[in-house]
Amino acid sequence: MDRLELKVPPVIQMAISAGLMWILGTLLPALSIEFFASSLIALVLASIGVVFAILGVLAFRSEGTTVDPRIPDQSSSLVTKGVYRISRNPMYVGFLLILVGWGVFLSNFTSFLLLPLFVMYMNRFQITPEERYMREKFGHEYRQYAAAVRRWI
Repeated sequence: MDRLELKVPPVIQMAISAGLMWILGTLLPALSIEFFASSLIALVLASIGVVFAILGVLAFRSEGTTVDPRIPDQSSSLVTKGVYRISRNPMYVGFLLILVGWGVFLSNFTSFLLLPLFVMYMNRFQITPEERYMREKFGHEYRQYAAAVRRWI
């Protein structure tokens, strides 16, 4: 299982999840549900997700550190400002919000079943290895940050 750690870029994992959500919704149309103003709600959720993720990227860039989570050893600084005061993983929160918006747009119950799987995958194969590295590289400073800011929200 450790072979999967930090291998699939999170944006690809989000795209895979979105595709599976669509496939499930297509295969099981009987589980479709109605949402009042679903397109608007979906657009708002996805837009918030995009903004959250972009703010995370911009914070990394402003600190001059790598945005590629597959190579945490190239992290040059611990980013704790901006959106990182709200979440230790705002890019992943953004991806999750985009998927929630997509699920609302698809309006199929089965689409929402994949959201916990996305979170579990990200926690196990992306966030846990990243956090392990951050503890090793930034020590006490990272431990204090992790104690003060939640992993997701």
